Amino acid sequence: MSRETIVLDHLNGLEAAARLVAGRLEDVLIDGGGPRVGTIYRAIADRPVKGQGGMFLRTPDGPAFLRQVRGLAPGQALLVQITGQAEPGKALPVTQKLLFKSRYAIVTPGAPGLNISRAIRDDDRRDVLMQIAKSEMDGDAGLILRSSCADGDDAAIAEDIRAMADLAAAVMADIAGDAEALTEGDGPHQLAWREWTEPADVVTDPGGFEAEGVLDQIALLGAAHVALSGGASMYVEPTRALIAVDVNTGGDTSPAAGHKANLAAARELPRQLRLRGLGGQITLDLAPMAKKDRRQFEDALRAAFRADPGETALVGWTPLGHYELQRKRDRAPLEVPQ
Repeated sequence: MSRETIVLDHLNGLEAAARLVAGRLEDVLIDGGGPRVGTIYRAIADRPVKGQGGMFLRTPDGPAFLRQVRGLAPGQALLVQITGQAEPGKALPVTQKLLFKSRYAIVTPGAPGLNISRAIRDDDRRDVLMQIAKSEMDGDAGLILRSSCADGDDAAIAEDIRAMADLAAAVMADIAGDAEALTEGDGPHQLAWREWTEPADVVTDPGGFEAEGVLDQIALLGAAHVALSGGASMYVEPTRALIAVDVNTGGDTSPAAGHKANLAAARELPRQLRLRGLGGQITLDLAPMAKKDRRQFEDALRAAFRADPGETALVGWTPLGHYELQRKRDRAPLEVPQ
């Protein structure tokens, strides 16, 4: 397996982090400048929205919207956490199910239980981790030990659990008062440490993006065109309503050209959406292929998104033969420097 390189730098004056595998850009995180995903507020209930079964809340950073509200009265204080990027002109999406997440541990107030990632299959290691969890956790909060615990240092894991449990207890006790930000979501450098846990070379020198070729690869993301194998291509174009993806066969006129182009697009699509920071409704206008080949395309698409950290629902085919997906907006759209 090719060793990864993580580069911590700044882009357009904003904190940024990039992950490369064998020199190829696989992920990039750039601070959006607004409220970060994961920020926790003491919010004040403002006004209900009957048709949507939700309520607008007042926060120091503007209005937030909470879905599936029951028993909440205007003027009431409650703790909420930002779950995704707000679309322009819309309220911040929030939830009452708070998560306190670090590299090794996720503490879940109000959801008791000790759980270990299913990716850790070694029974002896799971037994050790469960003993650590039991020794560090008390009270009503739950705990999830992440897959990074498989190779993590036991002392570091225990310290992570304590830090997240203490933070959760302090925040959950701070319910009284006016609207206030109680914690700030992690920035790109902290997110890189938290989420990119594979062994990697870490570059922190100023100018690392230029030295490691990150800037050149980011520049390519300013165009809708994406080159695929075999001369095929796809165009990834955000609109106000959805993300349109058009797949083309290029100069290949063989009977299997459409199917090959669609398989190449399926393998590349998660990376392009991740790098471009795109989410919401996604519609694929695929190259012509026989209906009998749809199952193989779906399998390739499912396998590609299984390895992607973003939350994506594969919705299915439309009557016109397009394929639809729904992807969580968990980061701001990438703005490529001009």
